[in-house]
Amino acid sequence: MDATMLVGGTAVLLREGADGLETLLIRRPDRGSFAGAWVFPGGVVEDADVVPGESEERIAARAAARECAEEVGLRPQGLHVLSCWVPPAEAPKRVRTWFFLAGAPEGDVLRLAPDEVIDAQWLTPSEAFRRHAAAEALLFPPTWVTLDWLAKRSSVDEALAAASVPELYETHLIGGGVFVWGGDAEHPEGGEGRHRIDTSVLPWVYARD
Repeated sequence: MDATMLVGGTAVLLREGADGLETLLIRRPDRGSFAGAWVFPGGVVEDADVVPGESEERIAARAAARECAEEVGLRPQGLHVLSCWVPPAEAPKRVRTWFFLAGAPEGDVLRLAPDEVIDAQWLTPSEAFRRHAAAEALLFPPTWVTLDWLAKRSSVDEALAAASVPELYETHLIGGGVFVWGGDAEHPEGGEGRHRIDTSVLPWVYARD
């Protein structure tokens, strides 16, 4: 991996609601990175997160927990690594971001950081997709694909158990709003199938062989 790239951590908090598995999504302000988008809590690694000799994954987990506490007042415990996302070369700010799953802490009262979060809601993946398809909520591909993964799980325990082997998403943009990852025939690493998302129109179409 590129040692010069910024590294970040993202916390995907989970709980079981009346309509199934829910995750916490926050809305960013209409400025800066992911302007106006609904994302999972998280941010870039800071000096306080770094312990010499530790793996990048562990450092990113510490950043994810810290950022989650700062942004919504919840500090997750027992983080399970789910995936690592490398942005395309065209991204204005490139941050290699590790995604971690965790059950919602007890007493999940949200305290939002006013400069970083303008709204936060517990949503099922299906409700998040409905809002996105209706242009009521802006998502980015890593959030969308993670929601698709969560949609296949029915409980917190099932989701945590399924996150046994972290997946690397080296993102490549092939034009027309189509992003591809490893295994896709048009990815620079090569492949024979499809692993892509078409973001050119709503609703987005995700295809993986």
